[in-house]
Amino acid sequence: MYKHSGITDKIISCFYTVYNTLGFGFLERIYENSLCIELKRAGLNVKPQYPISVYFRDELVGKYFADILVDNNVIIELKACEALNQSHENQLVNYLKATEIEVGLLLNFGKKPEIKRKIYTNR
Repeated sequence: MYKHSGITDKIISCFYTVYNTLGFGFLERIYENSLCIELKRAGLNVKPQYPISVYFRDELVGKYFADILVDNNVIIELKACEALNQSHENQLVNYLKATEIEVGLLLNFGKKPEIKRKIYTNR
């Protein structure tokens, strides 16, 4: 059993519902808006464009926006590209590093749906 697997299982189910309904070829924002609707329908707490502050030596050095935060426990990073690559995975891991959140899902609405689960513990 994975950490927050109940949440991630629901997210993945919602991802496939959106993918199977819309297919591929839309802009990332269309998928983000659609996934937020589906996640809410599944009873999950959804925060789109969740702000993440990055600190270096206790000083703010920048801000990111994660695509979606679900139930304050899972960051979702969405892509709508041919295929996921290492830079996409690194982006998600960096979001996890900058927060107390330990679980992330990278979801690609490409020609072939792709899912990557990332864990990062900030201990």
